[in-house]
Amino acid sequence: MTNMTDTSTLSWQQRFKKARRKRVKIWGRSLTRSLANFLGRQSLVGDTPVLNSEHFPFLASFTDNWETIRAEVIEILKHREAIPAFHDISPDQKKISKGTNWRTFILFGFGNKLEKNSKQAPATTRLLEAVPNLQTAWFSILSPGYHIPAHRGVSKGIVRAHLGLIIPKEAEKCRMRVGDTINVWHPGEIFVFDDTYEHEVWNETTEERVILLFDFDRPMRFWGKLVNDTFLRLMRLTAIYQEPKKNVHNYEERFEAATRCANENLEKLSDSD
Repeated sequence: MTNMTDTSTLSWQQRFKKARRKRVKIWGRSLTRSLANFLGRQSLVGDTPVLNSEHFPFLASFTDNWETIRAEVIEILKHREAIPAFHDISPDQKKISKGTNWRTFILFGFGNKLEKNSKQAPATTRLLEAVPNLQTAWFSILSPGYHIPAHRGVSKGIVRAHLGLIIPKEAEKCRMRVGDTINVWHPGEIFVFDDTYEHEVWNETTEERVILLFDFDRPMRFWGKLVNDTFLRLMRLTAIYQEPKKNVHNYEERFEAATRCANENLEKLSDSD
């Protein structure tokens, strides 16, 4: 009898959390749309789908050191199976992330630097730490043949940079649409865009695509910055932020364990020789 009651209570709690999460998402989308025009007018770098990289001089350090960054992610990819899919970290991404087609190795996220993951890419981490008002950063790993459906970001107060690292030879078949613009990645090249514009990605090749993705605050006038900071603080209190924050630390522990196990096995093989 007790077990039946516990199951019933748990089921009710789950339904309540699901309904509350849905309401928060609807509220968030509505508020985001309401804020978008205001924040766009507050922008000091324009309000177009793709932004001029010249507005962000600190990006030069990434293009100058892209080969070092690529070397670090190549080492990380040796333990590819321990890298989580995007929806494993953030369940809200299930509509656009399927199977293990879109893996994410997070260095900075949800208000925190991931210390253990960052140790796997120390040079990349140092470069990211110099980015003004960095919000998130991760290596985005896209499988051959995968399509990320059209979607939108959360806040126009944040802009996103993509640095090409490992790009298929047929680069034109691996592309991203942002608004009405088509963008193709190239190794060592970077571009910045506003992810509140509808965007989607195609990898119509037989090769994997790997980029460094990072978000930082859009330069804005005083009132725009104040409103955006307040909005983000509110969002960080919701499950949309809190659940991924918990998940990312679990996967960070798993990745460290996987690399430690691999290194120990190598040492054993070396000793046996």
